[in-house]
Amino acid sequence: MDDVLIVGGGPAGRALAAECGARGLRTVLLDPAPARVWRATYAAWSGELPAGLPAGLVAATAEGRAIALSVHRLGWDYAVLDVPALRRHLDAELHRHGVDVRAGRAVGVPEPHTVALADGRLARARIIVDAGGHRQPLRSPRRQSRPAAEQTAYGLVVPAERAASLVPPGTALFMDWRRDHGERGWPTFLYGVPLGGGEVLLEETSLARRPGLPIPQLRRRLLARLAHHGVVAAAGARQERVRFPLDRARHRSRDVLGFGSAAPLIHPSTGFSVATALSLAPRLADALIRSPATADTVLWSPAARAVHLLRRRGLEALLRLPPEEVPAFFEVFLGLPHRHRWAYLTGRDDLTGMIAAMAALFGRSGWALRGRLVGHALDPGLSGRTR
Repeated sequence: MDDVLIVGGGPAGRALAAECGARGLRTVLLDPAPARVWRATYAAWSGELPAGLPAGLVAATAEGRAIALSVHRLGWDYAVLDVPALRRHLDAELHRHGVDVRAGRAVGVPEPHTVALADGRLARARIIVDAGGHRQPLRSPRRQSRPAAEQTAYGLVVPAERAASLVPPGTALFMDWRRDHGERGWPTFLYGVPLGGGEVLLEETSLARRPGLPIPQLRRRLLARLAHHGVVAAAGARQERVRFPLDRARHRSRDVLGFGSAAPLIHPSTGFSVATALSLAPRLADALIRSPATADTVLWSPAARAVHLLRRRGLEALLRLPPEEVPAFFEVFLGLPHRHRWAYLTGRDDLTGMIAAMAALFGRSGWALRGRLVGHALDPGLSGRTR
C-alpha cells in the first residue's frame, strides 16, 4: 500500500504530490491524461504567491486597475503565471522526488484506502486526496438542490499593441464594468491581463450567475466591446473558454481529503485558487507526515471556515442584486481603503480583517444597498447551503 494517492494532475495535485514525495512519502499521482497540455491562464495577486516560487514562473507582473463607475488603482500588482514553465517545474519536482505518475480516471471510493478506476483497477493508499478539480471525483454523491453559481468567460489573445487602449503597458485590468458591448441584461466585465511575450488576454467575464452565462453570449459581447474600442483580433487568435462553479460545498467524503478547487479552495468572489493551493501544499504535506487526522485543519481552521462562509454570503448578495446595481456595488467596494479590499480578496483565515471589510462596505453603502446586503445575510436557508 502506498502512503499517499493524489487524484488529479492539475497544479494543486502536482504541487502536493511533489511536496509529499520530498518528505519521503511513497506518493502516487493519478492523472486521467498525464501528457495533456494545460490551456488555462493562471494568475494571482503578487503578494499571494509563495515566497519560494522560482521567479521564472511568472510571465508578467503589472499594476492592477479596475473600472466600475470610475477608474480605480488597486494598490498592488497582479501576476500572470507562465503556465508551460509552471508545468515543467512541477513535473521536474515530481521526477526528482520519485513520485509515481499513473494514467487513470478515478470513479469512486468503494472502501477505505481504496480508489476504483474507470478501467476496473483499484489503487490503494493510507491517505487519499481528491485534487480532481471542481468536479470532485471522489466526493460522496450528494443531490444538488439548485444550479451552481458559475463563473464563465470567453477570451481572445491579441498583440499587446492592439490592446493598449484597454490595457496600457505595465497594467492589468482586473475588471471593467462599462457596458461597451451594448447589451442589457446580466452585467459582465472585461478582464485584460498581459501574458508576456507581447501578448494580452482580453476576456469577457460573468463574475457569478446561477446558472452561468452562456459562452456564445460572452463571445458576442467581447467582439462587440473590442469593436467599440477599435481592437481587432486576428482570425486565428487563441481562444479561452472558462466555466467553473463558485459555490461547491466543502469536501466531506469519508476517508478522503479534498485539496485545490476540489476542497474547494476557490475564492467565492474571484474564482482564484492556484496561489492558495501552491502556498498550502508544503503545510499540508507536513501535516500528512505528522498527523494525517489533523490535515483538514490546515485547510479549514475555524477562522478559514468562517471567512469562507462570509464570502459565500457575499456571493449570494451579489447574485441577488438587480443587474443595473452591480457596477455601483463595485464602485463602493473598489473605493474602500487598501486594507479592507486586500482582506476581502485574500487572507483566507483573516476573520478580523474580513469582518472589518464587510463593516466598511456596509458603512459606505447607500440605504437601498444596505437593505439588500442585510437581507441576504439574514437569509435563514443560506448557511445550510454553504457548508
